[in-house]
Amino acid sequence: MNTYRAELHVHTVLSPCAGVEMIPPLIVQEALEHGIRLMAITDHNASANAGAVIEAAKGTELIVLPGMELQTKEEVHLLCLFDTLEQAAEWQKTVDRLLPYVPNTVEFFGEQFVVDASGEFIRREERLLLNSVDIELEHAAQQVTALGGLAIPAHVDRKANGLIEILGLIPPGFEALEISRHISPETARQKFPQLRGYPLFQSGDVHFLDSFLGSTEIELKEPTISEIRLAIGGQDGRKLTIRSKA
Repeated sequence: MNTYRAELHVHTVLSPCAGVEMIPPLIVQEALEHGIRLMAITDHNASANAGAVIEAAKGTELIVLPGMELQTKEEVHLLCLFDTLEQAAEWQKTVDRLLPYVPNTVEFFGEQFVVDASGEFIRREERLLLNSVDIELEHAAQQVTALGGLAIPAHVDRKANGLIEILGLIPPGFEALEISRHISPETARQKFPQLRGYPLFQSGDVHFLDSFLGSTEIELKEPTISEIRLAIGGQDGRKLTIRSKA
């Protein structure tokens, strides 16, 4: 087994709320300095920069998974993680079709840049990404799973876009949940009894270079979605551990 310190919730300059320093080479460098070996790029309703970060990480010990932080019809945030860029692109087609066209107001929300592996500008995303996609949470999770991906409700303990605050419950079918950097697993389970019995990830929800957390460790044979599923279930020697810094 290999132990991977993981950060599965990382934004780039494509997310309007992320810092301008969140470009592929700096993201990779910072992740490596934190000892992170498994990372997912999860911009808001978008995946266009995932390939650039994957390219920037080539030749290093860092494995980068393509993904997205979807905002569902209920305004719940859902991490959508994939093995391949092809899977992410297929999911992006669905999201693009269901995301309303609202022009981005740069002065209010911030820039949305698509960049290459070196961080050089390619284009602006003109449509505001900080909107709800017209798909319900459970349907989104089912479609992500059907594509071979893994759907994890994000920062479920948070009031803003958190599953528990919005729905008051955890719908059936989810394999794991993410808690924010501001709470330990023990405190989260005490405060929110709904979490008991669910495997938990903890992520930094990284919008700036100084936000990497790396408190989740996963023991896997290889860094794939199927192996992460086995770790979630504690199967065949795989294991998921949070060394919480909250």
